[in-house]
Amino acid sequence: MRRVAPFVLLLSAAAVAQPAQAPSVLPGVEPGLWEVSRDATGNGARRGCLKDLTLLATYAHAGDRCQRTILVNSPRRLLMSLECGQGEFGRSEITVTTPRSLKLDTQGFRRGEPYDFSVYARRVGECPLSSGR
Repeated sequence: MRRVAPFVLLLSAAAVAQPAQAPSVLPGVEPGLWEVSRDATGNGARRGCLKDLTLLATYAHAGDRCQRTILVNSPRRLLMSLECGQGEFGRSEITVTTPRSLKLDTQGFRRGEPYDFSVYARRVGECPLSSGR
């Protein structure tokens, strides 16, 4: 399996991602400074500012132009399908553990290779004013 694109690419994907539907996604979960890691302990976490929490669902397709379709939108769960070009697709589920803690389960194909993994995200504060995001 391919190594997943770093969280930093996810943040830059905001500029190229197609706008999603405007759901009231994950009520009580606020944009801000988030840490994302491959395990629940936070080891090796990467930090970044997220204005649009639905971008977390595109973690494996960071930097790709994907059409996002929301399949389930409830207070504790967001399920989204991604179509990112010929043979490039995915399905991601964000589960709210607490308003400051999320789990992302995602699977699909990117660059001809399958992926299937989980990441954990936790809100650690407000975005720095100098970030421009």
